[in-house]
Parts: sequence; C-alpha cells; structure tokens
Amino acid sequence: MSLEDKITTELKEAMKAKDVIRLEALRAIKSSLIILKTENRSENISEAKEIQVLQKLVKQRKDSSSIFRKQNRIDLAEPEEAQANIISKFLPKQLSESEIELIVIESINKIKAKGMKDMGKVMGVVSSKLAGKANGRTISNIVRLKLSS
Repeated sequence: MSLEDKITTELKEAMKAKDVIRLEALRAIKSSLIILKTENRSENISEAKEIQVLQKLVKQRKDSSSIFRKQNRIDLAEPEEAQANIISKFLPKQLSESEIELIVIESINKIKAKGMKDMGKVMGVVSSKLAGKANGRTISNIVRLKLSS
C-alpha cells in the first residue's frame, strides 16, 4: 500500500471520527504529495521524496510549536505538536544516536577520512545511508565529533 493510499484511508477515518487535528495533518500530507506530483509531472513519487516531504512537514510543525511556546501561546503550540506526532507516524523508525554513531564510524573507516577536511565526503555517504532515519543536524554533530577526535 502506497503512502498516498494510507493517507486517503486515514483521512476517511479521521473524517468519520471528526478528529480535526488529525484531519489537518493528513490533509497537509496529501496536499504536499499532490504538489510534488504536479511539479514532477509524474504519477509515482519515490519513497525518498515522500520521506523528505514528511520530514519537512514535521520540521515546520515543530518550528511553529517552538515559536508559539516562546510567545507563551500554548493554545497554538499544542495542536502543532500533535500534528507533528501524527505526521511522524508515517516516517521510518528513527535511529538512536548510538546506532548513528556506529554507521558514522563505519563510513569514516570505509572512506579513510583523516580529519575535518573530509567532513563533506563522510556526510555524503552517511546521509545517503540514513535518509529519513535520522535528523541531518544529529548526523552532522556526530560526524564532526568523530572527525575532530
């Protein structure tokens, strides 16, 4: 079952349950996927592109939530966080920092990286391996830590 089919099914369930927050989150996903399809003029979207769209939507919700919290607008922050959680359920399981660290070390040894000058190479390899499974900032921090030590 494709992501779009899952979203459509979930949308129907959310409508029946009258779950407004879930409905908004699912509509945002569906809308983003439709926009991506029309931009690429294609019927099928790769799984990597779908993951990127979902990650972008989660990041937007989390950023909005943090801004609202800074402004003491808890009433606006909580729905954003709830939507981020709903969208996150469609993403692959996120790896822990220790799992990311193992992959980073393996990649550094594989390409024989010597220091910070090789960070770009390591990031390229690790990012492609962990696409959708880890936050880019977390990967970057771990790579930087391992290359500087």
